[in-house]
Amino acid sequence: MFETTREFAESLDQKDELKAYREEFYLNPETIYLDGNSLGLLSRRAERSLNEIIHSWKDLAIDGWTSGENPWFYLSERLGELSAELVGAKKHEVIVTATTTTNLHQLVATFYKPSGNRTKILADELNFPSDIYALQSQIKLKGLDPKEHLVQVKSKDGRSIDEVDIIEAMTEEIALIVLPTVLYRSGQLLDIERLTKEAHKRGILIGFDGCHSVGAIPHYFSDWGVDFAYWCTYKYLNSGPGGVGSLYVNQRHFNHVPGLTGWFGSNKEKQFDMEHEFVPADHAGAYQIGTPHILSSAPLIGSLEMFSEIGIKRIREKSLLGTKYLMHLVEEELSGFNFTIGNPLDEERRGGHVSLEHHEAARICKALKEHGVIPDFRAPNVIRLAPVALYTSFVDIWNSVQIIKKIMQEKRYEKFENKRDVIA
Repeated sequence: MFETTREFAESLDQKDELKAYREEFYLNPETIYLDGNSLGLLSRRAERSLNEIIHSWKDLAIDGWTSGENPWFYLSERLGELSAELVGAKKHEVIVTATTTTNLHQLVATFYKPSGNRTKILADELNFPSDIYALQSQIKLKGLDPKEHLVQVKSKDGRSIDEVDIIEAMTEEIALIVLPTVLYRSGQLLDIERLTKEAHKRGILIGFDGCHSVGAIPHYFSDWGVDFAYWCTYKYLNSGPGGVGSLYVNQRHFNHVPGLTGWFGSNKEKQFDMEHEFVPADHAGAYQIGTPHILSSAPLIGSLEMFSEIGIKRIREKSLLGTKYLMHLVEEELSGFNFTIGNPLDEERRGGHVSLEHHEAARICKALKEHGVIPDFRAPNVIRLAPVALYTSFVDIWNSVQIIKKIMQEKRYEKFENKRDVIA
């Protein structure tokens, strides 16, 4: 299917239906950016919508809460509606608010209710540390010991988690399950629908961390019956550093009072009554705690416009083609240099990035940056490369592999120390 020539990469770009969107982004002509799974690039639309919100503050002052093109008072709800299609949710089931870990705390505080024999939370040993810290914290707040009440499913190979092992761990002691949609190191996409069905068969609530999938992979949370989910917007959704978080709650749980109540979770018709009795919103907005982060939400207005135009299915199609092409080039051009592809090869199991494993990974990443390729390192030995559908060209992918090949042939990585920088 694929050829290894530059001309073939150029032919893929010519046929790319999304190639015009590359012009929407601020691309450094001297670098190839393959780290969009950590921080997406700035688009012109995101810049414009940020400037519009800044001008609404400048021109309207306090009246910006209820006036202008995007009144701040309703912005979180509006962005939630625009995000809903990305995760297969109903519009009122998503709210854009707070940060990823704050939202996880909110959701676990709401849905983790240990009683009787059901006192444990089920997670996995490959999850992102912040999620585990939050789960440990919530268990402690219940007066329980995380060493006993946090169950982490083991990985057999250090890079993936077997769904069979997760299902076997769904015992009568489990009160809540929290898992990633995509494992952040290897890019393994879990079978969300299957795991949700199996959890519900056993009377267990289940939620997912979508940080490494939302904006790259279609989900169908409502149809699958997922109880809750949460994700960031600064990776594939390109909302900028510190961009606001998002959460989803299935509408069947709207009768719950959130575990952490705050003023902005109020019914908006009641919020300014200033009563001391909390009246929650009758949608996912009830799970807001504090005042919306208006300036860090603003870029998302412009960014989500593009996702609405394109549709997440078309984005996924290009993402899969990009990762498949990248893996082909790795196998053809980098054989003999001891690279291992650590992500699943099956398209139904692969997220939005390619995970290259190498014992010199940290110093290879440094050499790549010196040669104009921006990768991502994850300890102990992973180079993550993300060909993002909206702005990575197939020629970018081809050039990147040629640069890796040159670095390895000439051992240019050897001048660097094989350890991560402060931020990796």
